[in-house]
Amino acid sequence: MRSNHLSTIWRLIPLIESTGEIQMSIDRWLLDQHILGQIPPTLRFYTWSKPTISLGYHQRHYPEHWRSLIWQDSSVDLVKRPTGGRGVLHQGDLTYALIGSGFVGKRVEVYQRICQFLIDGWRSLNIDLNYGVAGKGYIHNPNCFGTATSADLVCADGYKLIGSAQLIKSGVILQHGSIRINPDLDLFKQVFDETITFPPSDISQLTSSQIIETMTTSAQRHFQVKFEIEPLSDREWSEIKQDSINA
Repeated sequence: MRSNHLSTIWRLIPLIESTGEIQMSIDRWLLDQHILGQIPPTLRFYTWSKPTISLGYHQRHYPEHWRSLIWQDSSVDLVKRPTGGRGVLHQGDLTYALIGSGFVGKRVEVYQRICQFLIDGWRSLNIDLNYGVAGKGYIHNPNCFGTATSADLVCADGYKLIGSAQLIKSGVILQHGSIRINPDLDLFKQVFDETITFPPSDISQLTSSQIIETMTTSAQRHFQVKFEIEPLSDREWSEIKQDSINA
């Protein structure tokens, strides 16, 4: 029987740095394995080994120059997410992914039920976050961080810290999101032709390990679970890499 969000033991996968292609394959594989009942609910955090733009699964239109972007003498990758939404620039960010089942309610309600562990965690770091209020027109902006919807988390000064996306398949949810800690403002301008402000200093000074530890503790409290740290095994890596080839 598949484990759901009421399970008392969840899996925590240690931080992985890799390409966007591999990271998306991991998230897809975890989703499918939970559908099959092979793994419990899982939380993981990861970083991107090079700047990458992830496109929403249904995003077919985006600026042509995204195919030829160069940053620090290296090309910027383009990958497709299994989730919806618009383009996200992954550079200077930390990404979270949660895979589980048993969440009921409307999509926004599920988003917010999951996001509460992020809100609680950041509050313990003295950062208050609120949901965005963008209207329907946001979908025409190819930049996910150009607007903030009710699925996104924004600082008091308006800085959008976390943009999340979601996929529900066979009753199982994959929700992952980018936590924008140290973005390169020039690269962001080059990609989206928009100017953003740098995050508040009390955010940019935090390390990934500090954020992961805080958010993991918050998730345990919010979902009332315990985490078992379990890295991906050699067998799992083999299956994930095969999935990446077949994607």
